[in-house]
Amino acid sequence: MKLVYTEQALTSLNEALEFIASKVSHEKLIEIRGQILDAADILLEQPLAGQREYLLEHLELSHRRLVNGHYKIIYRIAGEYIYITDIFDSRQDPAKIKG
Repeated sequence: MKLVYTEQALTSLNEALEFIASKVSHEKLIEIRGQILDAADILLEQPLAGQREYLLEHLELSHRRLVNGHYKIIYRIAGEYIYITDIFDSRQDPAKIKG
């Protein structure tokens, strides 16, 4: 399987990191980013590790989520690809995840 980050996922990750950048050191920011990306890498070994994301069921694409700290790694599986579609800060209003 191959892991693919969508443009939306990369944008969301950058926005989440920008939001906390003034609250943590640069080293901590890099550590949080690494933890999120490392958690996503787990999907290469265990693609069904995440729970179904019920907030996206209306899209009928079988989105799943992994939780890492305050962040949801939203993904879906299509053939040999695992598409990371969003990195969602769970401290936000859950309605924002519906896209």
